[in-house]
Amino acid sequence: MLDEITDILNRSRATLIEDALGGVALFLLLFAGLSFSGAL
Repeated sequence: MLDEITDILNRSRATLIEDALGGVALFLLLFAGLSFSGAL
């Protein structure tokens, strides 16, 4: 089972990185929007 998980992670490494960067970008946009509106 550990081999299967490792294989899945190795095959989907590029999309995992893209998803993580997308999540970081969303949080940055949220923080920027709140700070510009004076909510923070």
